[in-house]
Amino acid sequence: MHLRTLGTLVLGIVTVHAFRDTSPFFFYSTSEFLVTSSQVATASTVLSSIKDRLASCLSDTYVIVSQPGVNAVDYSNRSSAPHLRKALSGDNPAIRSSYSVPDVLGEVDPSALMETIEGKCGAGVLNVDASTGSFDIIDDMKPRVIRLDFPALPTGPRRVNQLSENDAFIASLIDLLPSTKYTVLYTTTPLSTEHQASLPDSATYQMDQTPFSVPHAELKRDVFQGRQNGDNFTLVDGPLFEKYQFFTPGIFMGLIVGILLLSILYVGISGVSSLQVSYAAFDRENGPAAQKGKAQ
Repeated sequence: MHLRTLGTLVLGIVTVHAFRDTSPFFFYSTSEFLVTSSQVATASTVLSSIKDRLASCLSDTYVIVSQPGVNAVDYSNRSSAPHLRKALSGDNPAIRSSYSVPDVLGEVDPSALMETIEGKCGAGVLNVDASTGSFDIIDDMKPRVIRLDFPALPTGPRRVNQLSENDAFIASLIDLLPSTKYTVLYTTTPLSTEHQASLPDSATYQMDQTPFSVPHAELKRDVFQGRQNGDNFTLVDGPLFEKYQFFTPGIFMGLIVGILLLSILYVGISGVSSLQVSYAAFDRENGPAAQKGKAQ
């Protein structure tokens, strides 16, 4: 009995440490891909499955993101990656297919994905400097692979803010694409031992919890500030109505109820004002008492 309990405990410890050495993989596209999300998969399985889908060359632009030093817990915060959350949860109507694996055993090589797209689709490569927020202007409709490498996230409260800024950078980059047919491949690498030791013990990831299990409506657009350098293009603030959502469902329902109440008030006032009573009806001689006396 004790040996069985000890074996179960050892198995649980090994499982916990195994999932501490995993990292998520995300994929979403405006094209229709037949993909099915899973909770756990090896890097080789994910890479093979994605390569088969990419061979169809359905998109004009492929954005390959590399984010080292993260795990699924980093994306469970609603404010960490709102645009990515919106794309994977189905809130973005432009996204027609998505695929996510919260726990990938091993590392999905972004270079292998890039080589597949180059070889199968004949796409050119455009590297983006994430540290300065600048990149070359995209002014043609040729198939293209955009490689975006982010640095490892810092520890502490700044970690969520940095991940949110990276997410805003990706969203701004997508907005500047000349074609609406794009695919985003978001690769990550697990946390190092030093990063795992610095994270709080409360940041525990449960097997039945997915990073984007709760849809989140983003009301405010994050803005990433960059620098302009030569012929490079720097991200700037977008239009006001793209950054903020002024007409929310709550405001819409309030307007509907207000219009209904005003219409009821108008009908009541119109009905009262349409009543016509002769002034003679209030005279004593012609009033109800006088009519009763005449009847007697």
